[in-house]
Amino acid sequence: MKKIAVVILNWNGAKLLEQFLPSVVAYSEEAKIYVADNASTDNSLKIIQSKFPQITIIKNDSNYGFAKGYNMALQQVEEDYYALVNSDIEVTPNWLSPILSVFDNEPNIGIIQPKILDFKNKAYFEYAGAAGGYIDQFGYPFCRGRIFDTIEKDQGQYNDDVDIFWASGACLFIRKDIYRKLNGFDDDFFAHQEEIDLCWRAFNLGYTARYTSKSVVYHVGGATLNEGHPRKTFLNFRNSLLMLTKNLPERKLFFLLFIRLCLDGLAGIQFILKGKFKHCWAIIKAHFAFYSLINKTLKKRTGNKADNYYHCKSIVYQYFVKNGKVFES
Repeated sequence: MKKIAVVILNWNGAKLLEQFLPSVVAYSEEAKIYVADNASTDNSLKIIQSKFPQITIIKNDSNYGFAKGYNMALQQVEEDYYALVNSDIEVTPNWLSPILSVFDNEPNIGIIQPKILDFKNKAYFEYAGAAGGYIDQFGYPFCRGRIFDTIEKDQGQYNDDVDIFWASGACLFIRKDIYRKLNGFDDDFFAHQEEIDLCWRAFNLGYTARYTSKSVVYHVGGATLNEGHPRKTFLNFRNSLLMLTKNLPERKLFFLLFIRLCLDGLAGIQFILKGKFKHCWAIIKAHFAFYSLINKTLKKRTGNKADNYYHCKSIVYQYFVKNGKVFES
């Protein structure tokens, strides 16, 4: 049996599969390739069966979203290492060898992210993950190569191997035993920020996430849910609050949650000033959805919560007040 499984989650992504599966098949000799299908109603499965017969199909019986969709599918995948790959990812030659080398030689590394560049503008990093992710004290995520909407050109400034806090769900490698020990993604998230929550829970158990520039992929981004969609605003704001509730240290929990709720209110006002009323309403709905889940989420708090989870106190302050547009180590 091969050590690594490349698992691509699909829902009505026939065109993406036709476009991007050829690179995965061509450059993944070390892996067994799976497509986990969330009950697609298009011709996704026919395309895989006719054009890519070497790929194993896992059929979920409903559209469970990203989190539960992977959780359901990975129950059937027994390779030692999982590569969770979006359907809009183009991989490159030798993308798996550096990952296998790290996993085989550094047992303390539980999660790995490759360099993620923009498929549409390959000289630049891609929004979702770039060169590895971090959060600030209030749970705002950012990356080396991308802070809020400022995206850097790849000029070799992140050609290194470094420990990070979170790896992008667009292309995330994780040891099977760790994924199962963590019970996978949190089903309640459906989609967005579930990978940060997963990495935070792994961090609290003492596992390390690593970025390596030796592996490179290209990501379209927004192919399944556009960046400007209110649904995405809802999921990001709700899930960020759920993630903080689960993972913050006890002594900081309610204070930092209160501050974050206030900051979300300011974000809502900013949306109103920009005329983006649906996004402001999405934040309000996200808060009410969070309140409905808060008791259930508090029960998910387990074990010790590390204090040193954040890279800086406030990325919002650094970016908007100090004009810090690029990553500071």
